[in-house]
Amino acid sequence: MKASAKKTTPPDVIDEYLPKNGNTGYQVSRYELDLDYKTASNRLSGSATITAVALTDLQQLTLDLSNALTVSKVSVNGKRADQFSCRNGKLRIRLASKLPTGASLSIAVRYGGSPRPIRSLWGNVGFEELTDGVLVAGQPNGAASWFPCNDHPSAKAAFHLQISTESRYRVLANGRLLSRRARASRTVWTYEQPEPTSTYLITLQIGSYQMRRLARTPVPIQAALPERLRRDFDHDFARQPEMMKLFIDLFGPYPLAAGYTVVVTDDPLEIPLEAQGISIFGANHCDGTRSSERLIAHELAHQWFGNSVTAGQWRDIWLHEGFACYAEWLWSEHSGGPSADDLARLHHTQLRAKPQELLLTDPGARDMFDDRVYKRGALTLHALRGRLGSDNFFALLKDWTSRHRHGTAATADFTGLAANYSDESLRPLWEAWLYSTAVP
Repeated sequence: MKASAKKTTPPDVIDEYLPKNGNTGYQVSRYELDLDYKTASNRLSGSATITAVALTDLQQLTLDLSNALTVSKVSVNGKRADQFSCRNGKLRIRLASKLPTGASLSIAVRYGGSPRPIRSLWGNVGFEELTDGVLVAGQPNGAASWFPCNDHPSAKAAFHLQISTESRYRVLANGRLLSRRARASRTVWTYEQPEPTSTYLITLQIGSYQMRRLARTPVPIQAALPERLRRDFDHDFARQPEMMKLFIDLFGPYPLAAGYTVVVTDDPLEIPLEAQGISIFGANHCDGTRSSERLIAHELAHQWFGNSVTAGQWRDIWLHEGFACYAEWLWSEHSGGPSADDLARLHHTQLRAKPQELLLTDPGARDMFDDRVYKRGALTLHALRGRLGSDNFFALLKDWTSRHRHGTAATADFTGLAANYSDESLRPLWEAWLYSTAVP
């Protein structure tokens, strides 16, 4: 069965999977968040300053922002904007005068409220209260649950994050910790994330965490976890340094200057979550049995595939999940478990037993996190490795992560690049695995 005819998308829609998200009229280069959070009352207040450039003549613009948050003041280029409104998940701002294409924008928004997750096709996403603290899981459209933004993966920017909360908690956010300043019963934490990052990959973690630094790592790795889980963590996550070394060997340099942080919450989580430079696990993933090691490998691999090289459209999410799933198989092979070939055979058999109506390069919004996307994506890569040979295959992956580092890409970019590593046409392979629904 072949793919259906290409669907047309309205010109003002960035992504048909999230048609209400994002804005094509400007490009953000930097967000500066200065926030205060009261844990007991779940009260967030503060400001967001957004630096951008107009991509077209602008008389008005929009930012994505949850209905749970109220905007009290908006300024654009230092001038107060009196005409703004918040409804249906959008902050709409009308400018006093039209800005020409190429004009600089500095948008300052003061806001506050009691943040809550955004309800979506995929469940609740975004800002979530824990038993004692906070977790932010932004994929795919949860960033707007806690700050105004152009919430689409193709809209990458740098971030400066300053968060004040009760001093008994530790705050973790993306990037390098610049400062930690105590003020009476509260502490202000300031982080800088210089690498261009998609809004859904920006996170906030607040909890009673102890820090643990892993030794002998090619890239600095630290962990934040409850003290009660320390012994189990030391066993379950012990092989992360070896994982990091393997993935650097196979995928190229680790893409972030600040290193890698693992957060283990005191609460159980259904699945681990990735953020830029950070992975978040639940207490259930740290039980002393090392049973979640494939997930540890999966989340680490996302730092290359998904976080640094990000799909410009959600329909290409196999470029995130298929690659991270294949990294699980590579780690298994390296660490003495089943080989990648053994795992490919197992999952190929399982995949053929499942419904075969899913198109890997356009699974549909409802199915973009379907396990078939993960496994078929990994099988596609294994088939490609078999065709190219391991040396060419891993040279391709390093080229891919280098060429699109901190950028966005599409399936066509990957297939085009892969052609450089093959002496024969790869079209039959792509037709079978990417552009047909039947499992080869």
